[in-house]
Formats: sequence, structure tokens, C-alpha cells
Amino acid sequence: MANYNSRKRQGNVSGTHGDTPEVVRVRTPRKDRNEVLATVASMLGASRVRLQCMDGTVRMGRIPGSKKKRMWVHEGDIVIVTPWSFQDDKADVVWKYTRPQVNWLENKGYLK
Repeated sequence: MANYNSRKRQGNVSGTHGDTPEVVRVRTPRKDRNEVLATVASMLGASRVRLQCMDGTVRMGRIPGSKKKRMWVHEGDIVIVTPWSFQDDKADVVWKYTRPQVNWLENKGYLK
């Protein structure tokens, strides 16, 4: 977060207005990695969650050990999951969105 606070938007030095690109800090699902947005429907215990995915499938999700203590997942959270290639009804949780990131996704039309 130190990098986030140190990068404050400064005034336009060149004198032209509106030509600076908008910086987007929200991670979106990558289609090349087969990632899907999902909502956590229920907690099952033992690092398992029930997921309602945006592609219409209900999956059982697994929170990997590397993310278990860093990413506290609760019911109703929006997450990115990667479905298993050999068992489509199971998936790994890759990313969890914060509340401002969820608002950004709603405004941009990622969430329906």
C-alpha cells in the first residue's frame, strides 16, 4: 500500500486537458487462464466454499493453502475462480475483491 499512497495524481503539466489515461487498479478475470467471476454462496468448512459462478454453474471451491490466511472469504464475497480442467464442478479461488472493487465492477458492467 505504500506505493498506492506515493502515487498521487498531479496536475496536468503540459497544459492539455483530458488526454491522461485512467488508471485501473482492479483485477479482472482473464479468459486465457479460464477465470470466472463467482459469488460465495456458503462456507462448507475445511477451506471449501460453495460458489455461484457467473457462467451459471454451482461449483465447490477450494481456497489454496498459500491464500488461506491472507484472504479471508465470507458468504456474499465476489471472487475470481479457476475451474478445474478435469472436473468442471470444482474450482480454485484465486482472488477476492474488496468493497470498492466490487462497486467498480458493478459500474463497469462486469456484474449482472
